[in-house]
Amino acid sequence: MSTTNNVVKLAARPVGAVKDSDWQFAQEELRALGDGEIQVKVLFTSLDPAMRGWINEGESYMPPVAVGETMRALGVGRVIASNNAGFAVGDHVSGLLGVQEYATSNGQGLFKVDPRMAPLPRFLGTFGMPGLTAYFGLLDVGQFKDGETVVVSGAAGAVGAVVGQIAKARGGRVIGIAGGADKCRYLIEELGFDAAIDYKSENVAQALAKHCPNGMDVYFDNVGGEILDAALTRLAVGARIVICGAISQYNNKEAVKGPSNYLSLLVKRATMKGMVVGDYYGRAGEAAQALAGLAMQGKLKAREDIVVGLENFPRAFNMLFSGENNGKLVLQVAAE
Repeated sequence: MSTTNNVVKLAARPVGAVKDSDWQFAQEELRALGDGEIQVKVLFTSLDPAMRGWINEGESYMPPVAVGETMRALGVGRVIASNNAGFAVGDHVSGLLGVQEYATSNGQGLFKVDPRMAPLPRFLGTFGMPGLTAYFGLLDVGQFKDGETVVVSGAAGAVGAVVGQIAKARGGRVIGIAGGADKCRYLIEELGFDAAIDYKSENVAQALAKHCPNGMDVYFDNVGGEILDAALTRLAVGARIVICGAISQYNNKEAVKGPSNYLSLLVKRATMKGMVVGDYYGRAGEAAQALAGLAMQGKLKAREDIVVGLENFPRAFNMLFSGENNGKLVLQVAAE
């Protein structure tokens, strides 16, 4: 068993796009386990847009990662040592394990996963935080009703793809916004979306007018900025906008750009509400059961984009913002 742990720490608070120099690779000695603790060999680390917000200074829904601290990240791994009766050696667990080879934990916030049910990376995507976000964001925050028209930005990403498939499974009409012809084909041909808009080559406002002649009932926003502004022009009366993320704004050096078309909310008697998935963890079982049921019926498909090697974390992290990844972005830290 290894006595050292390779970790990735936050070296500096980024200004604009994250640079390699904002990260520090370090090696630390693994300490002996205390009472109630477990040691987890991290196998896969999730790469999520929310991580960009975690390294900013300022008020948010959780404290920022401190400079010099191991980077916060969700992960999945295998228990290799345990002083906790709730976890046995060999158990697979998921939770906030950090960007590192080994995580030491008291077990709080970790839950067991069964690799016989799905490949381990899927517990960081469709059956993990992104899946929960999609489920509760669409159904609770977005108040989606069967048969309504849904538009989702970042539609080929981990959250957006699940949002669209849940809506389709419930008889909805779904339009996805994504970057590039390949992603748009994926949405239509593999995930069953009714239409896809390539924001890199199309005028989004004009395309929304074409695909949503009667407006959209739910807009699920992962992008913010100009695309949110375009969506605000195509709302149906009583529409609901779910603010899940704003990846187009995360690397801004200047102030975040707010929506200039916000008066559409008044005209259409619409609502716009933010969501944080942590508010719904107490109901995770409900979402897990529903998503597993859709998967068993062949109505929920997934795709992971896996980058191998802890040393590739900086490059993989920036793939989130270049749009280079196809599917849920995951870093493989170690082999099983």
